[in-house]
Amino acid sequence: MITAYIGIGGNLGDRADTLRKAVAVLDGEDEVRMVAVSGVYETAPIGVTDQPSFLNAVLQVETSLSGPALLNRLLEIERQFGRYRKKKWGPRTLDLDILLYGEEVIQVPGLQVPHPYLHERAFVLVPLCELLPCGRHPVLGKQFTDFLAQLDSDQGVRRVGGLSLWAHQ
Repeated sequence: MITAYIGIGGNLGDRADTLRKAVAVLDGEDEVRMVAVSGVYETAPIGVTDQPSFLNAVLQVETSLSGPALLNRLLEIERQFGRYRKKKWGPRTLDLDILLYGEEVIQVPGLQVPHPYLHERAFVLVPLCELLPCGRHPVLGKQFTDFLAQLDSDQGVRRVGGLSLWAHQ
């Protein structure tokens, strides 16, 4: 089993309900075991800014799936929730990204792990540091908390109190 960290987010429809349901689907997978779920954060959009705010979190899972197989399953779950990748950084019902897959570095068509923007995005680093406070980027070697400390504090990440995505927490 490999420990993987998955970013989850969305900014269309009932965001919290969609994320909760997506976590439940992933938790029900035979080859995936949910270990922990970070708090939920409301975040400003990046790239295409003329769209609603996102809800984001990070999931820690153990999986027997390979990195590419896990990605394929995540893409299936996105489609199940009405996500079709049309516009880069555009609005979406659900976004599931493999952030880390053990200590592995994966470079195959359609999948780059660690996620190429992981160290640049507060909406990923804040919840990731919650689950992996001493974690280190497997390529760049720095702790995730160091990357977070270097980011512009105006990236608009605000914890949503009282909202949990996983029934087992």
